[in-house]
Amino acid sequence: MQNSLFFLAALIYLVCAVLPARQRTAIAAGTLLAWLVHGGALWTDMVVPGSLRLGFAVILSATLWISVAAYWLENRNFSLDSLRVLVLPSAAVAVVLPALFPGSLVALQDKPVLYGWHIAIAIMAYSSLTIAAFHAVLMAVQEASLHTRPGGRPGWFAAMIERLPALLTMERLLFRMIGFGFALLTLTVLSGIVFSEELFGQAMRWDHKTIFTLLSWLLFGSLLAGRHWRGWRGKTALSFTLSGFATLLLAYVGSRFVLEVVLHRGLA
Repeated sequence: MQNSLFFLAALIYLVCAVLPARQRTAIAAGTLLAWLVHGGALWTDMVVPGSLRLGFAVILSATLWISVAAYWLENRNFSLDSLRVLVLPSAAVAVVLPALFPGSLVALQDKPVLYGWHIAIAIMAYSSLTIAAFHAVLMAVQEASLHTRPGGRPGWFAAMIERLPALLTMERLLFRMIGFGFALLTLTVLSGIVFSEELFGQAMRWDHKTIFTLLSWLLFGSLLAGRHWRGWRGKTALSFTLSGFATLLLAYVGSRFVLEVVLHRGLA
């Protein structure tokens, strides 16, 4: 049943992605409907009595689910319709992945009581920094458009870029999202240390997931420190944001994709 819901949510996301920007009410309502269907399907697939279904597809789907919510709320406060053509098609792809790559069930009886919260916080950190990465891509396009001579009637995407808030406002929004995501990522790292101590008898396992997560944490932390102390902005901020996001993506989703799809190994 949930597989049908995954594909239904993907279809609605795609329809909302291609609707003309002037149909703002229909886009908002359709996106909300797709988000609700996506969330219901994800919950029934991921939460099993006494277990959690985890894997790169489930985590990526959950990440885009929260990212859609962030886009939907942000677009109500600011004119960010161009974010729609980045977020919704990505969500449409991510939402069907659990049906194709179901991952593995992880029993909770031998895990700490707050293990589920650790997973939830990690997904929220992924999501916050994912929407920040989409936002950074928009800023890069917006900045490039400022140096391009207008020639004739702009295309639909160029027209949406022109309707974005001022670049300084976009930059403030970017750092607000990064600050929130960094706080959640810090909680993820700290709770991971606690659970590693309980599960494996050591404060930190130096595997690929830990190394890439810490590298991402350092990149985003350095960006926020550079912003505060050195006034970093513009291309420096965008480079750090996209590098930090790519590193974070490798920490779990990328490594799990290799193990599950390429090497056909379940969760360790």
